[in-house]
Amino acid sequence: MDTKTLPQEETGSCGSPACAAPAAPQAAPLTAGQRFRIATMDCSAEEAEIRRALEPIAGIRSLNFQLGARTLGIDAADEAFPLALEAIRKAGFAPEPIISKDTVESQTREGHSDVHDHDHDIGRGVARLAMALGMAVAAEATEFFAPEGLVWKLIGMALAAVAIWLAGLDVYKKGVAALLRGKLNINALMSVAVTGAFVIGQWPEAAMVMALYAIAELIEARAVDRARNAIKGLLALAPEEALVQAADGSWKLTPVVDVPLEAIVRIKPGERLPLDGVITKGTGAVNQAPVTGESIPVDKAPGDQVFAGTINETGELEFRVTAAAGNTTLARIIHAVEQAQGTRAPTQRFVDRFAAIYTPAVFVLAIAVAVLTPFLLELTWLEALYKALVLLVIACPCALVISTPVTVVSGLAAGARRGILIKGGVYLESARNLKAVALDKTGTITEGKPKLVEWRTWAGAEDASTKLLAASLSSRSDHPVSQAIAAGLDGERAEVEDFAALPGRGVTGVVNGKSLLLGNHRAVHERGLCGPEVEAELSKHEQEGRTVTLLAQDDQVLAIFAVADTIKETSRQAIADLKTLGVVPVMLTGDNMATAKAIAAQAGIEDARGDLLPEAKLEAITAMRQRYGATGMTGDGINDAPALAQADIGFAMGGAGTDIAMEAADVIIMNDNLQRVAETVRLSRRTHGVLWQNISLALGIKAVFLVLAVFGSATMWMAVFADMGASLLVVGNGLRLLRGAKDSSPAAPSRKEPVHAH
Repeated sequence: MDTKTLPQEETGSCGSPACAAPAAPQAAPLTAGQRFRIATMDCSAEEAEIRRALEPIAGIRSLNFQLGARTLGIDAADEAFPLALEAIRKAGFAPEPIISKDTVESQTREGHSDVHDHDHDIGRGVARLAMALGMAVAAEATEFFAPEGLVWKLIGMALAAVAIWLAGLDVYKKGVAALLRGKLNINALMSVAVTGAFVIGQWPEAAMVMALYAIAELIEARAVDRARNAIKGLLALAPEEALVQAADGSWKLTPVVDVPLEAIVRIKPGERLPLDGVITKGTGAVNQAPVTGESIPVDKAPGDQVFAGTINETGELEFRVTAAAGNTTLARIIHAVEQAQGTRAPTQRFVDRFAAIYTPAVFVLAIAVAVLTPFLLELTWLEALYKALVLLVIACPCALVISTPVTVVSGLAAGARRGILIKGGVYLESARNLKAVALDKTGTITEGKPKLVEWRTWAGAEDASTKLLAASLSSRSDHPVSQAIAAGLDGERAEVEDFAALPGRGVTGVVNGKSLLLGNHRAVHERGLCGPEVEAELSKHEQEGRTVTLLAQDDQVLAIFAVADTIKETSRQAIADLKTLGVVPVMLTGDNMATAKAIAAQAGIEDARGDLLPEAKLEAITAMRQRYGATGMTGDGINDAPALAQADIGFAMGGAGTDIAMEAADVIIMNDNLQRVAETVRLSRRTHGVLWQNISLALGIKAVFLVLAVFGSATMWMAVFADMGASLLVVGNGLRLLRGAKDSSPAAPSRKEPVHAH
């Protein structure tokens, strides 16, 4: 199945939050397909740095970056690994081999533990930066208040140098590595600016700028991690141990990674489910919000599916494990979003390309300011050089480059919290362009299973006795229509004698001494029981797309039962939401036109197309593209797979626990709620708006301070506050997408009794 994944681009330059590079670990045995943890790989620009460092190395077949987990997978020949590791270290990063981590669960939990490791690194960094800030303040105090003299000057310079070393050692490592490769990034710009300021005698300001820069980067790191950890935090919802039934019938707490398939697990009220499974004993209400986004707990009984990370709110349950710890629906969701973070949204690719040009251009501008302003503005060479250094600090593209990934990750996380799994930033952003959505009928607009919607007695038959006869006979059949009638006629049952099935027609049997037929139109017609009134009644139901079954005795029809695939309670509102957004809904179904038109009328869809084979659905998608523009397709991810691939964006319904849906579409609606399609479009439009707000903020602030740097009196203090202030503004703005990400769907409707007409 083509999931339309775009190639990643690797341009851009920015600084990384908390870019500490720990000492390289001891070499470990390496084989093809190794994965590495790179704790300081925090943004797309640093991914690009690593890509560029690895480009010259022969033998590397592919690279797999997961920024959310801070991991890199390298598929290469054995002899290429030492060269690759050395190149990564020279770029200022410390790759740590990850050995024997081959499941989704272990990889994701490992990524989750990386968060704690990163938090620990940040905790140690806070103490170091506090010392650096203290030294910088002391250097400033020495400059302003200490007596004149060489000794005090040397003391001030020493304090400033120590502050720069404490706060900026890692910046210098990466900056020098970039300059040696002829590359310009934020670390190179800061290294040049701080060194230049120190050399021209502005050492207190250089120390303060480096300390403030490092502190702001630390704050930014925490903000960015908040977006990335919004998904990883879901993993903590699944317990690490399960109460498993042993062979002797006893119950034992067992690590989830050791629980085999088909094992029986017991869950008490209030506990979270550790694994996916099927209920074998007990009933209760389960809160499935972490997986499907549903706000209302779902009643569960034997035979129902349950998911890891959900909460058993009432009743003790026992379930049979159907998925190993590394393959639970929750783990696969997290893994899919981790992978989605690696795909670039269109705006993100634009920003990366722009930053690759912007940074060198500003560096050239700074040189021009240093060389030309003494002649053009009558500045001293020292003043001109200072302005150029201020310009370098202001020009750092961190705010610009960080503005897009944090927004995209926040959008992906906001969708996942509502049961909308989007497989990449490109789909998150492009969903706003949809002009039409093709909707499969069965299982998408409708429930996907027959239901008794109306029944009536005939020829003066008594209601209660007729209901008993029909319920008794239908309950003996395993045909879906008969089962729907039996379920709709819930009540007492009588013994059925001489029961027999008539293939293609119905069933017969004797109930309370009466010989009965429960059959279709054809069966009753063959017995000569279809008079004009019966035919008229049958025609009315068939025009509405219903399946009609009749109960007959000897020479008369006793009752007529109408069964239909009913539309979901949420479908009408979902169609209305799409229309409000300017998206045209079109129904595509393989059912006959009468059924298609009937269901479409109930849902509020004007354009319904029936009798479509899968190939015809492909043609319909192409025609819709030509007529409307960008077109989405919504289906169950199995029969509709070709159309899902053909559409600009494929929406698979019911992804929870459905492997084919997880693979087939670009967007997966985990809880079968069609309203989530409109929510995806709204989220896409909101994300796109925030992206361009961030770009405007970043570039606007830069433009103002660039002018001040050249023609005004901007200082390095102002420059660092402008740069980091812009970074924190865009990060905070991007995180707004996480607000209101909880489910707000209406409560599940109550079940309605079928219409009993007379």
